[in-house]
Amino acid sequence: MASSAAVLLGRQLKQMQSDKDLPGISCGLVDNNVFEWEVMLMMSDECKYYGGGFFRARLSFPPEYPLLPPKMKFETPIFHPNVYPNGDVCISILHPPEDDQYGYEKASERWSPVQSPETILISVISMLSSPNDESPANVDAAKMWRDDLKGFRRKCQRLARESLGDE
Repeated sequence: MASSAAVLLGRQLKQMQSDKDLPGISCGLVDNNVFEWEVMLMMSDECKYYGGGFFRARLSFPPEYPLLPPKMKFETPIFHPNVYPNGDVCISILHPPEDDQYGYEKASERWSPVQSPETILISVISMLSSPNDESPANVDAAKMWRDDLKGFRRKCQRLARESLGDE
């Protein structure tokens, strides 16, 4: 018998795959496992840093989903203040629903069971266009974004071009 998390994730995947209002987002299962999704973000040209790029990522859902958030990791190289050098995404919506011990985030900004894979991916696309450098996951990217915006943009656009050949 499938867990309630597996049933919910199956329903959410099917909905996202049929939703025509989500241009540039494609999702599928990894090894037919409903708890592991492969995601492709096809960034529109309006995305000032990564426009035209195709960025592959993975969403890994815990068995306690939707009470706990998934983890998201870019598999395509990406340079961003809110993405660790290993590809792990650091965004409030993916942080567990508890008080932030460092005081950076309000509880309302963190994960709650009303969130979904769709709201996560929309938030990540927004994050890619508007980095938060207050508590960066990638200090080098945050420093470059603050001190050398042209250099940051060039590096991101190079990665976007390279992503097109990322098979």
